Amino acid sequence: MLAGLPAEPVFVSDEILINVTLTESRVAVVENGLLQELYLERENDVSYVGNIYMGRVERVLPGMQAAFVNIGLERTAFLHANDITPRQPELTEDGEPAPVPPITELLKQGQKLLVQVIKDPLGSKGARLTTQLSVPSRYLVLLPDVDSLGVSVRIEADEERQRLKDLLRSMIGETSRAGFILRTNAEGVLGDALAKDLDYLRRLWSRIEQAMQAAEAGQCIYEDLSLPYRSLRDLMHAGIDKVRIDDRKTWQRARKFASDFFPDWVERIEYYDGDGPLFDLYGVEQEIDRALSRTTPLKSGGYLSIDQTEAMTTVDVNTGAYVGFRNLEETIYKTNLEAAQAIARQLRLRNLGGIIIIDFIDMTDADHKRQVLRTLQRALARDHARSSVSEISPLGLVEMTRKRTTESLEHRLCEPCRVCDGRGRVKSVETVCSEIFREILRAVRQFETGQLRVMAAPAVVERMLEDHHRSIAELTELLGTSIQFQPEEQYGQEQFDVVLL
Repeated sequence: MLAGLPAEPVFVSDEILINVTLTESRVAVVENGLLQELYLERENDVSYVGNIYMGRVERVLPGMQAAFVNIGLERTAFLHANDITPRQPELTEDGEPAPVPPITELLKQGQKLLVQVIKDPLGSKGARLTTQLSVPSRYLVLLPDVDSLGVSVRIEADEERQRLKDLLRSMIGETSRAGFILRTNAEGVLGDALAKDLDYLRRLWSRIEQAMQAAEAGQCIYEDLSLPYRSLRDLMHAGIDKVRIDDRKTWQRARKFASDFFPDWVERIEYYDGDGPLFDLYGVEQEIDRALSRTTPLKSGGYLSIDQTEAMTTVDVNTGAYVGFRNLEETIYKTNLEAAQAIARQLRLRNLGGIIIIDFIDMTDADHKRQVLRTLQRALARDHARSSVSEISPLGLVEMTRKRTTESLEHRLCEPCRVCDGRGRVKSVETVCSEIFREILRAVRQFETGQLRVMAAPAVVERMLEDHHRSIAELTELLGTSIQFQPEEQYGQEQFDVVLL
């Protein structure tokens, strides 16, 4: 697995843009001039996916069939029993996979074990781990704990699949102590390139084994490539017209890196030294800003409303200003078709994962429902992350899942609003005025005072003095105290203080 990058890229992308600054690196995948995917790596916020650690079991949880493992990060990581058992589980007499043993039989508190991160820490959760290690290269994935050969399912031609397996088997021999998976990038590759990749993986695994011998608990044994070079290794393919890099040092290293893995494509890697920022040239910055918005407009005039919560993400399709040309059913059908393609792109761009509920506009025609669902599935086939899509329910909802290994774009780039505390809404001015009245009564009952000062946002003070001046006068007379109001520009709409003078 790779840190924040797909393991099996397959489609044609026009260009890869790599923006490097002192504090962060960003990689944009642009297809037909339109931003499709964005990867981000910051100096103080790197991805751990793919890294191998020597861990120590801190706590075993029999009720959850899992354990917490210390790998040297801020939060302990999570290891489930299913991720400890071998990739090729033993079979029962009936041919069924044997049940997973109790976690207490697999792990003991204080035990040291080699683990790999398969999911970054998300929210309040620690990283997700596995003991089923894998080390990727350009064309292969090394599986040190199995002895089988596999081929990516995205290589569909039987002849090519067999050619690659025969070629690799002739290189590794019958006594290999490790297994391999031929990645999608291996399609059409010649023997020399595959042999070079195999030799690289063997040397790398030898170094990892040596590091394991002296590793202490919490120590990182293997760390994946940094984002710019990882993106070249995993995103570069025959459909890429060019790679543009705006940092000279990174460009020079990238060309050297490419010469080792895909020398025929080195000339496609260009240094960008234009007057304006690279991402501005392609409108990437504007696309990122749009991806952080709750709504996404459709060309027809309709729009999507995308809401991300801790439990799931919901996508609501609306016709908006689109009125169509024939009848209501046709208008709805056309909107849903356009929305299906836009949703697939937004899931990739926003890096939304987990459970996703799509609320298409209700359709009555069964063939229209099938066409919309087929369009969604075809569009999702362009996504590197694995997804599973259900049929449209009687309520017009589509339930789907998309594999998530890193935080979404919104969570990477944004933080909860300090004014509304992440709710996405603030109390109205009138509501705050009512709260101020209640706080005044509370203060007078609790303390003996002859004067109060209310400090609040200007809009709140203005509403109090203009619309509630009679209530203030009555309250002053009733309580036998004077009340002053002081607008504070730096206060948020919900903020106020009642001060005793």
